[in-house]
Amino acid sequence: MSDSARDTFIDGIDPRIVPLVFALDRAVIGARGDFDTRISYRMLTYALAGDFRHWICAIGPTKKVVCLRFLFGGLLDDPRGVFRAGTSRILRTIDFASVEEVDEQLVANYVNEAVSRLDYYKANERDL
Repeated sequence: MSDSARDTFIDGIDPRIVPLVFALDRAVIGARGDFDTRISYRMLTYALAGDFRHWICAIGPTKKVVCLRFLFGGLLDDPRGVFRAGTSRILRTIDFASVEEVDEQLVANYVNEAVSRLDYYKANERDL
């Protein structure tokens, strides 16, 4: 994990949402401590072994919420129905409006499932 990527990202966002970004970052890193991070597409992006073409998840603020996005979230189970309906067949997003909404176990479950489906995604991404 590159604290410098996170710190650079934090420096560029509204200070009111910094605690929420820290909470999400803590939950993602708590699930997998071996992520590489960088800022891509104005999001704090998490990937394994530097493979940012196939990033696992990313944190990005909007005007109203902080989003946790999963590149291939359309492959993930969503038993609690937390993914926002979107226009993409494959990208999925969970919106968080406050630190209190961050369930570290929920985030860890989605992160770990995404990691477990990474090889499938890579092998089939053109067909998805």
